[in-house]
Amino acid sequence: MSDPMKPTLLVVDGHSLAFRAFYALPVDSFTTRDGQHTNAIHGFLSMLLLLLANEKPTHLAVAFDKSRVSFRTREYEEYKGNRGETPVEFKGQVPILQEALQAMGITVLEKDDYEADDLLATLATRGEASGYRVLLVSGDRDTIQLVDDEVTLLYPNSQGVSQLKRYDTAAVIERYGIRPEQYPDVAALVGETSDNLPGIPKVGEKTAVKWLGLYGDLDGILEHADEIKGVVGQNLRDHREHAVRNRKLNRLVRDVPLDVELDALESKPIDLEAIRPIFERLEFRTLMERITKLVTGEASAAAAAPVPPVATDQPAPEAPKAARAVGDELAAWLERAVAAEPAGLGLHLEVLDGRVIGAGVATRTETLEVQWQPGRAELAPFEAWLASAAPKIVTDAKGQLKALQRSGLAFDGLVVDPLVAGWLIRPNLQEKNLSDLVERYLGERVPEGDPAQLVPAEDEASGPPELAWFSARLAPAVLAAMSEGTRRVLADVEMPLVPVLAAMELRGVTVDHAQLAELSTSLGERAAALAASAYAEIGREVNLGSPKQLQEVLFDQLGMPKTRATKTGYSTDASALADLQDSNPHPFLGLLLEHRDATKLRQIVDALDKSIAADGRIHTSYGQIGAATGRMSSNDPNLQNIPIRTEEGRRIREAFRHGEDFAELLTADYSQVEMRIMAHLSGDPGLIEAFNAGEDLHRFVGARVFGVEPADVSPLMRTKVKAMSYGLAYGLSAFGLSKQLRIDRAEATQLMKDYFERFGAVRDYLRGVVEQAKVDGYTETIFGRRRPFPDLNSPNRVLRENAERAALNSPIQGSAADLIKLAMSRTEQALAGAGLRSRMLLQVHDELIFEVAEGESEQVEQIVRDAMAHAADLLVPLDVQIGRGASWDDAAH
Repeated sequence: MSDPMKPTLLVVDGHSLAFRAFYALPVDSFTTRDGQHTNAIHGFLSMLLLLLANEKPTHLAVAFDKSRVSFRTREYEEYKGNRGETPVEFKGQVPILQEALQAMGITVLEKDDYEADDLLATLATRGEASGYRVLLVSGDRDTIQLVDDEVTLLYPNSQGVSQLKRYDTAAVIERYGIRPEQYPDVAALVGETSDNLPGIPKVGEKTAVKWLGLYGDLDGILEHADEIKGVVGQNLRDHREHAVRNRKLNRLVRDVPLDVELDALESKPIDLEAIRPIFERLEFRTLMERITKLVTGEASAAAAAPVPPVATDQPAPEAPKAARAVGDELAAWLERAVAAEPAGLGLHLEVLDGRVIGAGVATRTETLEVQWQPGRAELAPFEAWLASAAPKIVTDAKGQLKALQRSGLAFDGLVVDPLVAGWLIRPNLQEKNLSDLVERYLGERVPEGDPAQLVPAEDEASGPPELAWFSARLAPAVLAAMSEGTRRVLADVEMPLVPVLAAMELRGVTVDHAQLAELSTSLGERAAALAASAYAEIGREVNLGSPKQLQEVLFDQLGMPKTRATKTGYSTDASALADLQDSNPHPFLGLLLEHRDATKLRQIVDALDKSIAADGRIHTSYGQIGAATGRMSSNDPNLQNIPIRTEEGRRIREAFRHGEDFAELLTADYSQVEMRIMAHLSGDPGLIEAFNAGEDLHRFVGARVFGVEPADVSPLMRTKVKAMSYGLAYGLSAFGLSKQLRIDRAEATQLMKDYFERFGAVRDYLRGVVEQAKVDGYTETIFGRRRPFPDLNSPNRVLRENAERAALNSPIQGSAADLIKLAMSRTEQALAGAGLRSRMLLQVHDELIFEVAEGESEQVEQIVRDAMAHAADLLVPLDVQIGRGASWDDAAH
C-alpha cells in the first residue's frame, strides 16, 4: 500500500492522451477564428487540470514520442505499421500543447530512439527508488507492467480522457487475473493489434492467463509447449517466434538516459501571465477560468470575459426564482409573459421515458415551473398556450417535440431553436449544446452537473425553468449575430422543418424482418463462396480483410503491379484495387472485390434488421444540423448508405413496405437537381435552354460538345458529358476525369476545353465562386445560407486546396439541401391542410417517401408535385419524378 504522505510524481504519456482527446472531442467544435484546430489541446489540458486538482502532485512531467522511429522499428520494421496517416487536423496541435505545458511550468520530455512509454517506465523506476508515490497516466496498455505497490496507472476509458480508471496491483489482478508484471506475457501471446504485433492464432486472453497460471511466465509456457494439446498447442509451437518477438518489443525500457533529475520535476506555481496569451490565442476562456481558480481559488477578470462576439463587463445575472401557477393564475401569467415578450417565450421540457412530466417557461426576467400530468384541468391554459401560434424558443427542440407528441400534447409556434441558429452562424464550428451557446453568446456559464465531463451533454444542475430562461435570453443574442440572409434561412428553411422531422421520426417505416434475414443469409453464403473461390485461385487461405496478407498475395505471389505506396507497403483500398483490376485483371482480384461488396452489404442489412422496433418499423433519426453544406444525415440506422443502382440495393428496398392501414408507398425526387441549380447559378444560356425545352440534358450537352446532332450522341458520348457535368461541380480535374472515364489525360483535357467553349458561363461561374469566397470569407446558397471558409487564405497548401474544392461545390450542394428542406415543409403542410391520412415517412438524399392511404393516391401525387416543383423559383423548372408501389423498390421511378 502506497504511503499518501510520500511526495507524488505524476507522469503523463502526452501523445497517447492527446490522441484520445482528439478523437473524444469533435474537431469542428474546437477551432479558432483563424482556423487552428484545438480539440486535442483542450481535451488534454482539461484532463490535466482535473488531475492537478484531484491528485495534487508534488512532481510532474509530460512525456512525448519524438517520432515514429525507435529502436523497436529497427528490430521489427512493421511495428505500428498498421497506423494510418496522422489526421491533418491533429498535426500542429502537439507543438502548441507543449508550448502551453511549458508556460504552465510543466517539464516536457522527449528522447530520440525511445517512446513516451519508455520515459514513463524510467521515471517510475527512478521515482519508486527515491521514495516517491508514482502516478502514471497513459492510454497504452503496455504500461500495466509498471504497476506495483508504489506505482499506480490511471487509464482512460473508451469515451476519451474525462474518466480515468485507477489500476493498482489489486485492480490489475481483478481485471486480468494476473499480476502486473505478467501482463506483457499475455500481450505477447495474444498480440497487440494497435502495435501491429500478431500473436499466436486462436489464443485469446483467457487461454493466455490459464497458461500463465500453469507455467508462471512466457518462458515457462514455451518450455512446456510440447505438453499443450489441441489446435492452440500446435499454433503455439508453429508461431512461438511471434510471442518471443512481441515480448521483446513490449518490454519497456527502465533506464533511458534522461538529462533531468527528479528534483527538477518539482511542481511549480503556474504563471497566469505566461499562460494567458496562449489561452487567449486558442480561445480557451473556460479553461482560463478553471486554471485561474486552481491557482487563486477565484476566476480572473480576463477569464470571465466571454468568447467573441460577446463583450460585456457586467456580472452574469442569476436565474429568477420560478413561480408555480395553475388555472386562472397560470393563464394570467402566460398572458402577461406573451405580452412582455412578443418575440417569444423560452420553453424547456422535462422528459422521462420519452414523455413530458414537467416544463419550464420563461421570459428574460421571469420563470415559471409546470408539473404536467395528463387530464389535469387546471393545466389547460398551459396546453392551450403550447398548441397556440404564440412564438416559442426551444433549444435542441426536435427531441422535445417528439416527447410532446408522445404525450398527446399539440404544439405550434416554434420560432427559434438557438442550437440550429448557432449552427447556421458557425456551420463548421457549431456549439453542441445549451452550455456552449450560453458561454459563447451570453458570456456566462450554465451551472454544471458533472465537472469531470469535458463537454457536458446537458447541465443537470439547472432545471427546466432555468434552461428555458437561458433559451429566452439566447435567442436575441444569437439572432443579432446573424446576417439578414441567414435569418431568412432560419425562419424559412430550418425552423419549419423541426416539427416535420420530429413527426417523421415517430412515424417510422414498416420493414419486413423475414426478408432482411433471408437477404443477410444469402449475402453471407455468397461471401463465403466468393472467399472459397478466391482461396482456390491462389491455392491457400488468407485473411481477405488483412492489408498485409493481401499485399503479399497481390504483389509477391501474383506479381501484380504495385499500387500507390503507403507507410505499410502498397494500398489495398477499394479504389486502388478497382484500378488494378481494370488495368491488370485477375480472377482473385475480381473475387476479392465481390467479397468486399457482399460483406459490406450484409453489414448494412444486419444493421437495418437490428433497428426494427417492436412496432415493426424502423425509426431513423435525422441530423438536421452538423453538415456544413446544410445536408441532413440519417442515423441509427443510416438509410443513406443503401446502394441505389445495384440488385442488392433493390432487394434491400423491397423490404421497406407500407403499413397495414395504408395502400401503397409513393416516392418523389428531383431530376438532375444539382445541374438545374448549376444552370441557375451560372446563368448559362445553353443549360437553361436545355432544361426549359425539356430535353435530355446530357444528350443536349453531348451534341454541343461533340458537334453532332442530338440523335447522333452515342451512349459513350453521353456518359462522358454526364461525368463532366457532375464532376465540374465537385472540382473534378482533368486527371480525375481521365481516371473516372478510363481515358488518357490529353483526351480529358480536350474534353474539358470543348465543354467550356460551349458553356462558358459555367466556366466563369466556377472560377468566380472561389475567388469571391476568398474576398468574402464564405460562400452563399441561392437562399442565403452562408458557409465560412477560413482556410481559403491559409499558408498551408493542403488546407487551402481542400477549402477551394469545398468552396467550389458548396453553393450547389447547399442550395440542393435548402431545396429539399423547403419541399418537405411545404409538402407536410399541404397534406395536413388537405386533411389527408397519407403522410411523409422518409427523406433519403433528394428523394421523399410517402405512405399513401386508400383512395388518396392521385391527390397526394398532385400535392407532392406542386409542393416540390414550386419550392423555389429558379431560371429553370424543377422536374419531379413520381413512383408508386407496395414497396420502396416497387415505387422506384
